[in-house]
Amino acid sequence: MDETQVLPISLDVAWDFFSDPANLEEITPPWLKFSIQSHDEGEMYPGMLIRYKVTALFGIPMNWITEITQVREGEYFIDEQRFGPYRFWYHQHHFSEVENGTKIRDILHYGLPFGIIGRIVHAVKVKGQLREIFEYRHRILRERFGE
Repeated sequence: MDETQVLPISLDVAWDFFSDPANLEEITPPWLKFSIQSHDEGEMYPGMLIRYKVTALFGIPMNWITEITQVREGEYFIDEQRFGPYRFWYHQHHFSEVENGTKIRDILHYGLPFGIIGRIVHAVKVKGQLREIFEYRHRILRERFGE
């Protein structure tokens, strides 16, 4: 999955917003019942663990832990699932200045467990849910920062 959005804000404002895990709840759809259970305060750093609770599939609450594995301030950070609903989750967040503000690019690689069953669930449910999550996020960010 590869998503891009340009926001009419400075790179510094974009970085400050996206690199603060506390802002994740604001840009996550309410139907996920997403809540951060714990994270370190202050600047993001490699090795930072973020613990969430999320209700993703079939209304079942799940614990999810991601680790920030790489950070280049003002340019990108990467989070990887350490425990959660996916077989693997590798999410790159890239930031770059453009003429009208800042381009935010998300590159997401993921896989579900359970072999063929996981592939069916992906096709029927998860792929669409991820699309909805990014659409919601884009809308909330436009409302907050402008077009």
